[in-house]
Amino acid sequence: MLRWSSIVAATLLACGTAWADPIEGKWKTQSGETATVTSCGDDFCITMMTGRHAGKQVGKVTGGGDGNYSGFITDLDENETYQGSARLSGNTARLSGCVLGGLICKSQDWTKL
Repeated sequence: MLRWSSIVAATLLACGTAWADPIEGKWKTQSGETATVTSCGDDFCITMMTGRHAGKQVGKVTGGGDGNYSGFITDLDENETYQGSARLSGNTARLSGCVLGGLICKSQDWTKL
């Protein structure tokens, strides 16, 4: 029985990355910095890994069943938080932040590392 439990545990650990959401992982931002997206409860937290904002959270999104996520994105240079979204297409994520109910938006593309 102990041997069977060890085999099951090893298999689950090996498959863990296969069960990860596609948005999880390391990303190269449009400006060349690196960010990481990790699961945080029912959401996904976006944290800068390099650059002058390294270690700071810049967003939190939820969703993803269809490659679309919604939540908030923070522009750390302006210290403003916007309604945000992310849309995955292959190894590219388009992140957008909007104000005025989506009338004015800024977007940038990130590439998965």
